[in-house]
Amino acid sequence: MAGILVWFWNERFWLPHNVTWADLKNTDELTFPQAEDLYLACPLAFCIFMVRLVFERFIARPCALGMKIQANGPQKAQPNAILEKVFTAITKHPDEKRLEGLSKQLDWNVRTIQRWFRQRRNQEKPSTLARFCESMWRFSFYLYIFTYGVRFLKKSPWLWNTRECWYNYPYQALTVDLHYYYVLQLSFYLALLFSQFTDIRRKDFLLMFMHHLATIALVTFSYVNNMVRVGTLVMCLHDAADVLLETAKMANYAKCQRLCNLLFVMFALVFMSSRLGIFPVW
Repeated sequence: MAGILVWFWNERFWLPHNVTWADLKNTDELTFPQAEDLYLACPLAFCIFMVRLVFERFIARPCALGMKIQANGPQKAQPNAILEKVFTAITKHPDEKRLEGLSKQLDWNVRTIQRWFRQRRNQEKPSTLARFCESMWRFSFYLYIFTYGVRFLKKSPWLWNTRECWYNYPYQALTVDLHYYYVLQLSFYLALLFSQFTDIRRKDFLLMFMHHLATIALVTFSYVNNMVRVGTLVMCLHDAADVLLETAKMANYAKCQRLCNLLFVMFALVFMSSRLGIFPVW
């Protein structure tokens, strides 16, 4: 195991020529990013998850009900032990042969069994109220972290001149603002990763799971090898579009269609200009 770790953290891969991990140890004069700094992200992720539960119940839910968003979910399928066993243990989308077998076993017609499976699949989907609460939580976090990032970065020289990201790299001191920004971002995505296993399982579960893992890996490794300056630019740039996306979702759930359409157009413009323009070019 020790040999694998030595190979993985090979300085020739992670650091510039003639720089070692020992060179980036903290001194009395300078503080550099250390891998152990990120241990704080795990308990903080749990705290963020608990804050989300409180926020959704006592803030987002009353807001949703005030906008007449109903808690009623889709129509529930009538209880049936045989069909439930097939649904949970075998398949949620039975083929024609299995439908015919179930029809003979239950003495139901095939169309009724198809309707049962459709209703049962719909039960797996979160209600509009739950989706609104989730979007409001994400909107609130993205707005906060994006605002913090802009306020912090506008005082940083590397926002206006990206060459500053690499000036004297990797001997760039870690500030309190940088550390806070990174740990909070990492904690949030860890909380999203955990919450996937407690929320209603969705069709894009695997896709989002891989997305969160990739994000966590990028944030972690860019911190450890002190690419935090360019990392802050990337994270802030990505948060800009996420704020508009979650706002548009809330408008959609509240049935404010004109506002929703306007926000989605704004989201598309910001997304394309930031992630497909500024990000690769600047």
